[in-house]
Amino acid sequence: MTEANGSLGSLDDFIAHSTEMLFVARGDGALLRWSDALGRAIGPALAQGTTLTELFHPEDRCTLTARWEQVRGSAAPVQVHGRIMSAERSYRPFSCFVRGSRADGLVYGSFRDAPPGDGVLDELVRLRDRDRILGALINALPMVVWAIDSEGTYTCHEGKGLAAAGHQPGQHVGKNIFELYGDLAGGIERALAGEAVHGLAEVHGCVWENWIVPLSEAAGRVRSVFGFSLDVTEGQRAQLALQTKLDVIEAQQRVIRELAAPIIEVWDGVLALPMIGVVDSARTAEAMESLLEAISTRSARYAVLDLTGVQVVDTKVADHLIKLVRAIQLLGAEGIICGIRPNVAQTMVALGLDLSAIVTKANLRAGLTYCMRRLNARAPTPRTSP
Repeated sequence: MTEANGSLGSLDDFIAHSTEMLFVARGDGALLRWSDALGRAIGPALAQGTTLTELFHPEDRCTLTARWEQVRGSAAPVQVHGRIMSAERSYRPFSCFVRGSRADGLVYGSFRDAPPGDGVLDELVRLRDRDRILGALINALPMVVWAIDSEGTYTCHEGKGLAAAGHQPGQHVGKNIFELYGDLAGGIERALAGEAVHGLAEVHGCVWENWIVPLSEAAGRVRSVFGFSLDVTEGQRAQLALQTKLDVIEAQQRVIRELAAPIIEVWDGVLALPMIGVVDSARTAEAMESLLEAISTRSARYAVLDLTGVQVVDTKVADHLIKLVRAIQLLGAEGIICGIRPNVAQTMVALGLDLSAIVTKANLRAGLTYCMRRLNARAPTPRTSP
């Protein structure tokens, strides 16, 4: 025991009188021991229990926090660049080398002045610029930036979007995400397993689009998860309203199509299809599909196409009408075209359409009369009693 205490005393003496700026800290970053050289460089800001984070410039603390997770999860040394409060009460650029110990849970490290021209200052400038950009986005957009460790405990929780959820920045730090959200944290389990997750979730009365990214060590073990949640509630509401309007328009168009070419059963076995307005290829094709289906389901024997309300017929429409009548015949029924206007008749003649095999009548009344006579002619004659 005396030998062990002597070893610890020698270690303390070595650290204290080393010419290097050495330190020993707990796992949470609180300083336990440091060399006289480090004490002279930093000055009064260095005291028992002071954390490394407090020594770094506020703009560089995010870098230390991100690297600290690597220190705690691995025994490999980690280098962190940053500006440290000096004895002159000003910030100086330093390089900090840190290594964690799995044996005692302590962290050992040293500081060195960043030599000019080694790129540290340029890296710090880039990090500060990146931090300012990220900060501007976090404060300007309705989003929440958060992070959890491998156990699901929040280490970061901030962003303008917190207001919509009724939260304050940092409110969840130190709390466990699984205890807070339960089954809603399913994507977190996938992220902790190493899978990047993207999707929508409705929480706190808002719809959030989430990007959840696992941060892994070199060995592949996930050490933390970073999340970016964007409040898309207004966009979702607008999309829902737009879809509702589109559904209404589609329903109206369907009614209009049905009214534009209604199929009327005027008698048993007799269907009438009055067509009104401008008839194009699309309307003719829809009418053909509806009429043929009605003939099949109702076992109709006659179908009367009334063109009284049709002003113009082009080549394609006329061709569709001829094909429609032939399709009616293939179903075992007879198609009759009636109500052809003079200008439409001229168009059909000019197009050279052969209507000789098709029954045409002057108007709908004539067409229906034709169908009734044909039905009566086919009706069986009642037997007379002897």
